[in-house]
Amino acid sequence: MHTVFRIDEVRKLDNKSPLYEVDLKLTSDDDQQLRQLTDRIREEVDGTGWYRLGKLLLKISQFDKAEELYTALLEQTSNDSDKAYIYHQLGMMKNGKGQYTEAASFYEMSLEIYRRTLPEDHPSLANTYNNIGLAYKYMGDYSKAVEFYKKTIKIKEKALSPDDPDLALSYGNIGQVYNNMGDYSKALEFYEKEHKIYEKALPSNHPSLATSYNDIGLVYNNMGDYSKALEFYEKAHQIREKALPPNHPDLATSYACIGLVYRNMGDYSKALEFYGKSHKILEKALPSNHPSLATSYNNIGAVYDNMGDHSKALEFYEKSRKIKEKALPSNHPDLATSYNNIGGVYNDMGDYSKALEFYEKAHQIFEKALPPNHPDLAASYNNFGTTYFGKGDYSKALSFLEKALSIWQKSLPSNHPNIKTVTNSIDYVKKKM
Repeated sequence: MHTVFRIDEVRKLDNKSPLYEVDLKLTSDDDQQLRQLTDRIREEVDGTGWYRLGKLLLKISQFDKAEELYTALLEQTSNDSDKAYIYHQLGMMKNGKGQYTEAASFYEMSLEIYRRTLPEDHPSLANTYNNIGLAYKYMGDYSKAVEFYKKTIKIKEKALSPDDPDLALSYGNIGQVYNNMGDYSKALEFYEKEHKIYEKALPSNHPSLATSYNDIGLVYNNMGDYSKALEFYEKAHQIREKALPPNHPDLATSYACIGLVYRNMGDYSKALEFYGKSHKILEKALPSNHPSLATSYNNIGAVYDNMGDHSKALEFYEKSRKIKEKALPSNHPDLATSYNNIGGVYNDMGDYSKALEFYEKAHQIFEKALPPNHPDLAASYNNFGTTYFGKGDYSKALSFLEKALSIWQKSLPSNHPNIKTVTNSIDYVKKKM
């Protein structure tokens, strides 16, 4: 055992000094809590030598260092099996950095090597198919994501028992893609498959069962069935209240989901109440620059935005943006979302030059980080269109709205609400011209 200390007490030397006195207590080799912790770390970060270090770096989100290590290991090996593994780990690193196109590329290079010696439905390929599907989901290429998630499910349905929680996880993944596509009946179909497995395989207060209730609630929320959404969100919340400590981030997620439903129902005071509960937990549980805190500020900003309180909305959107600029790579899609939200407030205020400034920042990120048919890129064009319409520049507005329509028609089901909304906007602009 290396030298490990417990922090016994922390005292500030005096009110004027920034220095603290820390009492440390040396642990012993038979310290049971420390033993449990180190055993758990060994389980989660297995392997040997440099490969084990690489897994640890990914686990603690040291993506640049992980990239440096895996690139060096790749240059040193001529073994195909090692190359396939390293490509897969590089894919995980790129995924962690939000560089999803590169992530998919590395995963597929790994898959290509594995497929030289393995059949398409070999059980060991399920994880690679799943990760490729995940990358395509983040890229907004939902048809590709479904394709690879189906390959994962096909393998798992053969290799696992029908009540295996790992199979439920795959049903949940594909359900999320269908939800993003706006195909809510398909999303519910797979989320309910996931839920039935969890009900059989897990105790009634298991956190994964809460996640399942949460997923179903999200679909009903997107369908506009808010009473059903609240029903499932509250079921999730009841489990988490029993199973988790009061400052656990998953409990904050429950409050945020309930807040979202009240926001969609137009009950903004209730929305702020639940978003506030969520935020208090996150402030206690997470460091001040954690991306989940940025999401929380964003949620509160969105309520004030809906209320038409532009100054409050900007205040919270700016807090969210500042965290994301520190915590995320400069081309991360979540940062673009912040720029879009700020642009939206300026647009509502009639400050179209400011709106365009932030929409342009968002668009530049989306163009670099996303494939050309990603739905978020369409939303970006739609934002330009509405701003130019506000400025009275109808030809530019029409051009951007038509770009948005073209992408959404390729990436979303034909009955998706976004397609109907932008089509109506195009018709209205044409009348104005």
